Amino acid sequence: MFFEYETLRLIWWLLIGVLLIGFALTDGFDLGVGALLPFIARTDEERRLVINSIGATWEGNQVWFILGGGAIFAAWPFVYAISFSGLYLAMFVVLCALILRPVGFKYRSKHKDPKWRARWDWALFIGGFVPALVFGVAVGNVLAGVPFTLDSDLRSRWEGGLLDLFTPLPLVAGLLSVAMLVLHGAGWLSIKIEQGPVLVRARRWGQGAAIAAIALFAVGGLMLAYGDYGFRLVGTPDTNGPSNPLFTGAEAAPGAWLENYGRYPWMLAAPVMGFAGPLVALLGIVRRADLPVFLGSSLAVIGTIGTAGLSMFPFMLPSSVQPAASLTVWNASSSAMTLWIMLIVTAIFLPLVLLYTAWVFRVLFGRITTEQVRNNPDFY
Repeated sequence: MFFEYETLRLIWWLLIGVLLIGFALTDGFDLGVGALLPFIARTDEERRLVINSIGATWEGNQVWFILGGGAIFAAWPFVYAISFSGLYLAMFVVLCALILRPVGFKYRSKHKDPKWRARWDWALFIGGFVPALVFGVAVGNVLAGVPFTLDSDLRSRWEGGLLDLFTPLPLVAGLLSVAMLVLHGAGWLSIKIEQGPVLVRARRWGQGAAIAAIALFAVGGLMLAYGDYGFRLVGTPDTNGPSNPLFTGAEAAPGAWLENYGRYPWMLAAPVMGFAGPLVALLGIVRRADLPVFLGSSLAVIGTIGTAGLSMFPFMLPSSVQPAASLTVWNASSSAMTLWIMLIVTAIFLPLVLLYTAWVFRVLFGRITTEQVRNNPDFY
């Protein structure tokens, strides 16, 4: 192997972040468009225009979701086992909402009854809004610390239920996620559909989402700075040691999530992007400049997710009830050989995924028009 265990762990921590950001950048605007659908499109033709703006790519964009889940399962088995089992009901809600999307796309236009189509339009809304909200709530809970314990045999126990996930910080994070992805959806529509009343309404909603994203990002930062949130390692961790969470000491430390920015000032680039992205998008909306809206919303996605990951480093899943059992980059990974083999496979196939994705978007580049919606038999 060309890399030490510590380096492999860092590489895979970065790759997980890349995959999550990739999912939010691609499928994120699909979720945002779905959440906007009932509010920006008033006639059946307008709704078909919005739906077909993502109709050709939404399935491919979900690849990033699968890649992210698979990578967590293989590279961070402790994180996968504890989070997916403890958050089972929340994940089930997300899956139910996501299942509505393909059914809605495929069945909506099979019947001309307005009531039939209206029901599927709201199903597509649920398939966009609910995952956006729950994903944000999940990240907020990770920042707040999740209620799990580990015994001496590394068996986990989750102390909490579904409703316990909706505390103040997770709710702010959930609303921030919705605002961010609604803005991203509006940004996508700004470069993908023709000029007209639908785009005017999308800009209006995008403007509100941009303002909300800036405000909620600021509120979340203040809560992390002055609230009872944060964890800190105790002692010096063995970054090349075996993966056993009980070998690493940690403690709850309010305000500790902001300490990394003092140690590593370059990390400040993430929260700067988190604020600058919605501002760029907002200026683009005000000036009717379509490309800056999408670029700004993309920057907001990168900055917001990057801020969460960098603030927590090296923690991945802190425990609010047994801080010493918290999962970190150094104590929760797979073996060095597993990470090395996965890295080789990823080095081969991830560029192929990126190239294919870029090719698809290049081929499908261009605005969707009302005339295409009327005359193209392949449209939803």
